[in-house]
Amino acid sequence: MHVPLLDLKAQYALIRGEIKTAIGEVIESQSFIMGPKVETLEKEIAAISGTNYAIGVSSGTDALLVALMALDIKPGDEVITTPFTFFATAGVIARMKAVPVFVDIEPVTFNIDPKQIERAISKRAKAIIPVHLFGQCADMDPILAVARDHEIAVIEDAAQSIGAEYRSKKAGSMGTIGTLSFFPSKNLGCFGDGGMVITNDDWLAEKIRSLRHHGAIKPYDHQMVGGNFRLDAIQAAVLSVKLRYLDGWSAARRENAKYYDRRFKESGLTGSGFIETPTAAYDMGGDKNYHIYNQYTLRAKDRDGLQSHLKGAGVGSAIYYPTPLHLQGCFKSLGYAGGSFPASELAAKEVLSIPVYPELTVEQKEHVVEAVVSFYRTRGNR
Repeated sequence: MHVPLLDLKAQYALIRGEIKTAIGEVIESQSFIMGPKVETLEKEIAAISGTNYAIGVSSGTDALLVALMALDIKPGDEVITTPFTFFATAGVIARMKAVPVFVDIEPVTFNIDPKQIERAISKRAKAIIPVHLFGQCADMDPILAVARDHEIAVIEDAAQSIGAEYRSKKAGSMGTIGTLSFFPSKNLGCFGDGGMVITNDDWLAEKIRSLRHHGAIKPYDHQMVGGNFRLDAIQAAVLSVKLRYLDGWSAARRENAKYYDRRFKESGLTGSGFIETPTAAYDMGGDKNYHIYNQYTLRAKDRDGLQSHLKGAGVGSAIYYPTPLHLQGCFKSLGYAGGSFPASELAAKEVLSIPVYPELTVEQKEHVVEAVVSFYRTRGNR
């Protein structure tokens, strides 16, 4: 049996007619850049995110970049973030000629550790970028508290977590600015690149709208230098169709995660020291915490051996992320070395994401579980 890490064809098969109609409407209108489809999507995203504004942009990376631009991050300014994330999180900081300042992660959630942020803040610090990794929000209350104490901005990198919640608050809605990615593999993905910036700040929203269009406040009137960060209408049309299904897809991902949790526990692997299943954290009283499992990420003993075994069994998997950012060659000048962030470095050696997409069948999930279990069984590890 073949179980890919992600099967976008299975998703498309269920919504093909709606997608073709939506794209056809854009083609008939011949309105491809911005326009009604983008405006509609922006209203829809703002509504589900619990924010006043959503501004469509060209990618999740550009969402982060324009957020930094809107906050007037300047060369030499410091921006605090995690080294255990996709490159874009820190790459955009470097593009602004600002300085990424890394803080290690919580070993259980893989998210930035709020307890370590305070000592990373200097007089040059201007912002914190927590990443809501794998579909689970970072521990935002203490992050927001330290940001308030130091009067610095918070940009939530919610590229993997649209629809996730932290204590009943939506991902991306808690900080100064939130950013979303619609890369095709995301839980809400378009047919190319796309992104969104969300905020409750009137002035920032207006500035971001200008920045995404070369800094124009009206045609041919430029009071600042921006970029071409616009979301095109075809991508917006696709996303509006998919958005109708997002809650159901997120619920299905959660059910698939529960299935894996239960079966790995029944197999005896959970708690054995051979694998650790994802932890949904930050529950507090009656407040709702909602992990949407953009990835279902295991910690695994002999991770590379397990991945090779899964490949042989026809099971897709991926390592997010094999090299922490502080050890990337382009950041060598920052002065970090091996051992600087031990939790991130250990995670990079142990993490493995397995299929969790909504269309998985019971037979496929069981095949994944048996493939993982058999790897440790055949090596005498149990």
